[in-house]
Amino acid sequence: MDSIDIGWLLAGSGVAIGMAMGAVARLDHFCTMSALERRWYAGDSHGLRTWILAAAVAIALTQVLMLTGTVDLSSSFYLSPALGLSGAVMGGLAFGFGMALVGTCAFGALVQLGGGSLRSLVVLMVLGLSALAAQRGLVAQGRVHLVDNLAIDLSFAGDQSLGSVASALAGFDLHWVSAVAVVTGLMGWIVAGRHYFSRPRHLLPGLVIGMAIPAGWLITTWAAAHAFTPVQLEAGSFVVPVGDTIMQFATFTGMLPDYGVGLVVGVVVGAALVAWRRHDVRWEACDDARELGRHITGAFLMGTGGVFAMGCTIGQGISAASTLALSAPIAVISIAIGARLGLAWLLEGSLRNAFRTPRHTPAE
Repeated sequence: MDSIDIGWLLAGSGVAIGMAMGAVARLDHFCTMSALERRWYAGDSHGLRTWILAAAVAIALTQVLMLTGTVDLSSSFYLSPALGLSGAVMGGLAFGFGMALVGTCAFGALVQLGGGSLRSLVVLMVLGLSALAAQRGLVAQGRVHLVDNLAIDLSFAGDQSLGSVASALAGFDLHWVSAVAVVTGLMGWIVAGRHYFSRPRHLLPGLVIGMAIPAGWLITTWAAAHAFTPVQLEAGSFVVPVGDTIMQFATFTGMLPDYGVGLVVGVVVGAALVAWRRHDVRWEACDDARELGRHITGAFLMGTGGVFAMGCTIGQGISAASTLALSAPIAVISIAIGARLGLAWLLEGSLRNAFRTPRHTPAE
């Protein structure tokens, strides 16, 4: 099979898997920002448990694939032995703050676009261009100094996965132990929600999105082994791929769309089909210039922060987490802190009360 056929296969597979992700996200309103906001301000953890379920499923399946030798993710940028701690923290804070200003993450914006949100179209355009600038434009020069040059060297462990670092420090193999411990801990927290399983529909997006991540690893690993040109190992991220999608539409370089571009297109198509089927397509735009400015600012922070952190709520929170990369929990916690700060500034006009416990009646 030549590189052209593999290229189309990668893009087509990305579209198919993206459609499944977009469809279930639209069906159950899967949104990281909404899940965090409901947990903080309403005491409702159902959305957050669904997100954690997706991460747990992705980790469990990906670790089985890795530890049985089915896939080799050693060349994935998530497992680089250079841990970009400063990028995970600064980028995560920026992404989270921007997410609060916009009201959703990059994946959520794609899902909303499928339902007719022109606000999300503006957000995605700014986010994609900002991501390209931070990856290989003028902003990238600052990223090199602030992130790449300050990275922590974990080459003694071979890579930055929890299993590899724990094994190197202990002197014996702890890969399986690490994987089982993490998955058990996450599933334990999910099961602790007494009423969560009384609503089975919440399980669908968690299971589908969780399974989509190892599917991406399998597809891109197979393609990398059979293509004559380099293929990036990826599973699901929605920052740089959004910029790459814009470039695919704006320019012709002879390069076929890759898996990430297919995934971006697929999420929009899947969400649009569900919205159309449920008669839920509504054209929406910003109410005024102030709202537009807030969305543009938030999108810039998400695009830039996502590149600094090497991923978004899906890229770091689920894809990187599936490899047990140490950057994942650091980036996710930073995103959550940034989102809390952003909500405090947006709703209260001040950052002082960002971590004050809101008064609410717990839903669980």
